[in-house]
Amino acid sequence: MATLVTFHAHPDDEAIMTGGVMRKAADEGHRVVLVVATRGEKGEIPEGLLDDGEQLADRRVKETRAAAEVLGVSRVEFLGYQDSGMMGDPSNDGPDTFWSAPVEEAAERLATILREESADVLTVYDDFGVYGHPDHIQVHRVGMRAGELAGTPRIYQGSVNRDEVRRAAEAARAAGEEGGPDEDMIIGKPAAELTAQVDVTAYAKVKRAAMRAHQSQISEDSFFLALPDDKFGQMFGTEWFIRAGQGPGVTETDLMKGL
Repeated sequence: MATLVTFHAHPDDEAIMTGGVMRKAADEGHRVVLVVATRGEKGEIPEGLLDDGEQLADRRVKETRAAAEVLGVSRVEFLGYQDSGMMGDPSNDGPDTFWSAPVEEAAERLATILREESADVLTVYDDFGVYGHPDHIQVHRVGMRAGELAGTPRIYQGSVNRDEVRRAAEAARAAGEEGGPDEDMIIGKPAAELTAQVDVTAYAKVKRAAMRAHQSQISEDSFFLALPDDKFGQMFGTEWFIRAGQGPGVTETDLMKGL
C-alpha cells in the first residue's frame, strides 16, 4: 500500500480535477489523503441553501467530507487559509488569504502532513493553476515546494488538455450547442506538455457523485451535472498531469504504478 496526497485550493476542486485517480487509488488498496488550502469562503451562495446562522465555509467543509467519503479518502485536512477570490479581486491581498501567504510558511504546513503520511505521491496544479485562479497558482507554488521539503518521490501537476478543450468547443459551436467550453478561454496546457494521461471513465459516476456532494457550488442544472452521461464521460473521463523528468509526450497512465 502506498499513500497518495492530493492538494487542492477549494472544496469541490478535488472532485473535478482528481476524483478519478483518488477513487482508483483507494480501490486498489492505497491510502488517499485530501488537503485543501481554504474553505472556499468566497463561493457564491444559492438563495435559501444555508440554515439559519450557518456560514458558507462550514457548509463547504461538510460537503468536502461527504465528497471525500465517496472518493475513498482516509484523511481530510484544511490548511486554514482564507479563499482569495478571483484574480484581481481586492480580497486577493487580504492578510489571511492563501494568495498572500508566504510560500515557505504554507509549504511547511503541507510538508508536515506529507511527512506524517510518508507520502509516495502528491498532486498539485500546473504553474498556471489550470485556469489562472490565484489560489490555484499558489497550490502549484506551495505544493511543489512542500514536496521538495518532505522529499516526496512523485509530484504530479494536475492540468487539462488545452488542445482537446478547444476541439470540443469548436465541435459544440459547429453543432449549435450552448453552455459548453469556451474555445477562447486559456485553460490547462498544450497536449505536448502533458506527460500522464489517466483513464478514469470507469469512475465517471463516482466523480459525478462527488461533485453532487458539493451542493452549495455545483447545482443540478450546472454544466457539470447537466451533461448527459456519455458527454460527461468524454469530458471528465481522463485526468491529465505533468511530472518533471517525464516525456516528451505521455509516458505514464497510472500515478501509482509500481508502488
